[in-house]
Amino acid sequence: MGTFTKGPVTIDYDDHRSDDTTPPLVLVHGHPFDRSMWAPQVEHVGRTGRQVIVSDLRGYGRSTVVPGKTPLQVFAQDIADLLDRLGVAEIVLGGLSMGGQIVMEFHRLFPDRLRGLILADTTPQAETEESRRAREAMADRLLREGMDGYAEEVLPKMVAPANIRRYPAVAEHVLGMMRGTSPDGAAAAQLGRAERPDYVASLARVRVPTLIVVGSEDEYTPIADARLMHEVVPGSTLVVIEGTAHLPNLERPAVFNEALSRFLDSIPGER
Repeated sequence: MGTFTKGPVTIDYDDHRSDDTTPPLVLVHGHPFDRSMWAPQVEHVGRTGRQVIVSDLRGYGRSTVVPGKTPLQVFAQDIADLLDRLGVAEIVLGGLSMGGQIVMEFHRLFPDRLRGLILADTTPQAETEESRRAREAMADRLLREGMDGYAEEVLPKMVAPANIRRYPAVAEHVLGMMRGTSPDGAAAAQLGRAERPDYVASLARVRVPTLIVVGSEDEYTPIADARLMHEVVPGSTLVVIEGTAHLPNLERPAVFNEALSRFLDSIPGER
């Protein structure tokens, strides 16, 4: 565990170091979660000897809460600055939902630092006028009401209802992350995402191995969005994880980890 400070912001992170020569894996959490959402993947990949880095985005977890508006490029720059601090040049970068959009923004800004991409339960399209207004309204709601009501409301979309019943510890973990998120940080990210660009054109320029994963029951980022990315990204691999919603890495971690391992094994080691 460590902290990285840039100006008034401190980023809290875990760097699971290794002497392995394969490119490190960096995983970016979604909204409104924290880096603990990647615990099954950190444990699994760590056993293979690969370096794994996870951090709490600004506004989330133990990192500094910054009210206002946080564009995706700010999150991406934070990751680049953390990698510079750690002396890491090239990475395999993965993210889920908002984390996937941050990954796409990182690719747009820093394509030469990437050896592979993982895009899980995310969408590349820009917001529509209607969805932009919805994000702005949600930001206002979170600032007024806090996270509790929102967390209870969206839990059955984050975790498939059958999995809430089948895996109550997973549901409690997800609910705890959402309730523990700062309304100010969550609202700032929502406002930033409302202004995100369309990433379809930049995804067509991806030149590294790419894994696209989606839950079969995901309402937020449905299979059609994953198929669009699969069609756009040259040579990408698409994996649909059955019986899961927006968080297949937590709902069916063994299946997610198997797909992740196959993908990582396909990426060449040291250049």
